[in-house]
Amino acid sequence: MKSVTPFLMFQGGVAEEAMNYYTSLIEDSEIKSISRFGAEGPGKEGTVVQAVFTLKGQEFMCIDSHVDHEFTFTPSFSIFLTCDTEEEIDSLYHKMIQNGTALMPIGNYGFSKKFGWLNDQFGVSWQLNLPE
Repeated sequence: MKSVTPFLMFQGGVAEEAMNYYTSLIEDSEIKSISRFGAEGPGKEGTVVQAVFTLKGQEFMCIDSHVDHEFTFTPSFSIFLTCDTEEEIDSLYHKMIQNGTALMPIGNYGFSKKFGWLNDQFGVSWQLNLPE
């Protein structure tokens, strides 16, 4: 086995927007490669056939599905971020919750100093943690 990589399938042509958003929020992150659909399809021209990006060194792959599915992301799979400071967790939570949904509003739940769980504007689930 060569590698194990989390894979995100977006719908509606938002994969590149999501990657740009995530890499702008999380330091030491970058878009490594993007291949796009051309005029010949099958997806809408310019949308993502496949892309690779990193968040704090963790590699992810993503696509824009050219097929409308009756499913999307589920919170049962989430991206877990361990933050260094209260300012960092507060800033990330407040940016990511915009046009998103709180699953567990940021607070102290007893198992960490501060924790928040949300679905962002793209439907991806994030757990933000500030350990003791």
